[in-house]
Amino acid sequence: MCGRYRRTTSEEELARVYHIPIPKQPDLPISYNIAPSQKVLTIRLNPQSRVRSLDALQWGLIPYWAKDPKVGYRTINARAETIDKAPSFREAFAKRRCLIPADGFYEWRKTAKPKLPFAIAMKDGRPFTFAGLWENWKDPESGEWLRTCTIITGEPNELVAQIHPRMPVILPEEHHAAWLEETDDGNLKELLIPYPADQMRMWEISPRVNTPKNDDPSLWEPFHSEATQTKTDALELLRE
Repeated sequence: MCGRYRRTTSEEELARVYHIPIPKQPDLPISYNIAPSQKVLTIRLNPQSRVRSLDALQWGLIPYWAKDPKVGYRTINARAETIDKAPSFREAFAKRRCLIPADGFYEWRKTAKPKLPFAIAMKDGRPFTFAGLWENWKDPESGEWLRTCTIITGEPNELVAQIHPRMPVILPEEHHAAWLEETDDGNLKELLIPYPADQMRMWEISPRVNTPKNDDPSLWEPFHSEATQTKTDALELLRE
């Protein structure tokens, strides 16, 4: 799964990268430790105007038919393999796809005791884009509308597979338009493949990242626990 990531690129720069107008809203600050249930930046295609926009959505997709918003805690990720069949995601996959910008994400090697956190990013440090879905949900009591989203996960590449059996789907720029605009969702699952491992790097970081309220640049710094200090070969592999 992908349960934590960071986005340190400004909204102005994202607007330039994704070819959209600089928004007056949502004005979300950068974050080094984004967690589920928080507001996150997404790029959506407006259903009426068909124009891209930068919007803040709550992380944890609540299906339009759900009676309880707490379901969003279980839907922070959507599996690529079943995205067109799962009741929580199939309609959003067909009609409401989005892009979620990031410049790194965190994953934990759970075979270690305690589990060890790692940071994963592009070798050149550039930002990248998760494949996502979004949904509208109306609170049956207040009548208020809430927009939520989920990050799609799939099989890991060779790098991430060293610590975890899943990874978020990262879409290269040449697939952004198809993901947002394609009307034949039968072709879209072909885009949900592992990102090339040779373009990414991974390193162990401090367990401070385990707590969402810890949100500062030091989370990105390399950290060697006792568990990995005794495994020099493994560390060298992760640094490549």
